[in-house]
Amino acid sequence: MLGVSPKTGRGPDRRHARKPIRGLAFLACALASALWGTGFYFGKIALRELQVGHMVLYRFLFAAAAMLAIRLRQKDRTPYSRADWTALLVAAFFGIPVLFLLEFKGLAMTTLAHAALMVGTMPVLVAGAAAIFLGERLDRTGWCALAGSTAGAAMIAFSHSQSTEGSASLAGDLLVVGAALFSLVWILASKRLLARHNAVAVSCDTVLTGTAMLAVWVLLRDGLPPVHAISPAVWLASAAGGLLCTASTTVLWNWSLTQIPASEAGVFLNLEPIIGSALSVWLFHERMGWTAALGGGLIVASALVMTTQSKTSVSEAAGHVPAME
Repeated sequence: MLGVSPKTGRGPDRRHARKPIRGLAFLACALASALWGTGFYFGKIALRELQVGHMVLYRFLFAAAAMLAIRLRQKDRTPYSRADWTALLVAAFFGIPVLFLLEFKGLAMTTLAHAALMVGTMPVLVAGAAAIFLGERLDRTGWCALAGSTAGAAMIAFSHSQSTEGSASLAGDLLVVGAALFSLVWILASKRLLARHNAVAVSCDTVLTGTAMLAVWVLLRDGLPPVHAISPAVWLASAAGGLLCTASTTVLWNWSLTQIPASEAGVFLNLEPIIGSALSVWLFHERMGWTAALGGGLIVASALVMTTQSKTSVSEAAGHVPAME
């Protein structure tokens, strides 16, 4: 991981940076996406007793507690510039309150499998944004992998599904896709910060700042969350959502972005719908047809092709996202 120079106290000198560890970066992306895939499952459990705002707030309070403990142990004290603070505030705002409130509102209106599978649109969005804003260029194989991945997600999305938690709805599906669009802002802003600062420090600062923003909104709109009327299952689901699906995944994902292009990391987001839909079928008895199974196969195959066959070229500007003053 690129750290802070002990001599200058500044960010890493790119001339002497270690060669990216692609294998570990791909593993970090896969693990982060797999854990994200369980997030909707824990969210569905929490939504049985909590409204959306309170559920998301509890999730991030658990995550913020873990991130604060990690941040206090960090030796990286590199000061943020004005542009860095702007990028941090943008990443925190769009990556936490906007993204998660929209996403879990959509989850409350649709099935677990449909919500998870709508995230399959993310790789194409990430690749497109990386090409426009980061100067990254996928080769033909990479674009074919992304097209196959998206086709797989579409096949699952248009398959009929119903579970013990209710039926799918177009409105809920569209809210999840809308949340995915806002997550692009978080990814691009984070990429800029990661070019200057330690990945763990950026992860902690983003979650802590975003949780503060989220708390202000939820408390003003929904009031104080309930405490005594919550069952142990919902407390456990909230803790798992915060610690496993938020704190851990944010660190893993941000570190991977320091090692590989965002467009290559983005294809691993398609593991999230695989995990989410599998949990829905297994635990919520959601019925899905052969088109869903074929779509899942396309997603996995696309991820394998991306990591073994595709080569992404990155221009000089790729590591220098335009400042957001």
